[in-house]
Amino acid sequence: MIAIESSIALIDEILGQWRVQLGADYQGYRNHVYRMVHFCFALGDASEADKKKIAIAACFHDLGIWSDGTIDYLPPSVVQAQMYLERQGLAEWSQEIALMIDLHHKIRAVTDAHSPLIEIFRKADLVDVSLGLVKFGLPASLIRSVKAAFPNAGFHKRLLKLAGGWFSEHPLSAPPFLKW
Repeated sequence: MIAIESSIALIDEILGQWRVQLGADYQGYRNHVYRMVHFCFALGDASEADKKKIAIAACFHDLGIWSDGTIDYLPPSVVQAQMYLERQGLAEWSQEIALMIDLHHKIRAVTDAHSPLIEIFRKADLVDVSLGLVKFGLPASLIRSVKAAFPNAGFHKRLLKLAGGWFSEHPLSAPPFLKW
């Protein structure tokens, strides 16, 4: 079982820069990021560098919703992450983190042997988005503990509103963020 960290400085530093743009969605998004990060840590044996990559990718993975005001948020989320990595002198992580973000809603498993983090990240997001119905082997007790430490705070309600808007305008099309 992993230790639940109530505060991770890197996450709070990155998200703090977006607090105004996230507005009323700040706490819900922050908690989603923390739940995802903890699920990633539980799904794989992450080095310190991997933990930093996971935290950065998690902060930016849905951010395009707010930075660009769009449901087609993966491209702007990747751009925001890459700009951050460049400013931090971490450009060598850009491709891997871009794939973590771009493929986190992929329906099928990611089998990229170069970076197992991409699949771990995809699984962690699905654990959270499914409210723990999809577990990928994580103990239900761990999922409950993480959810209790980082309550939903309206995040899933916000997702349903965004998805509902998409489907009302495009009833026969999958949202642009889904990948096969």
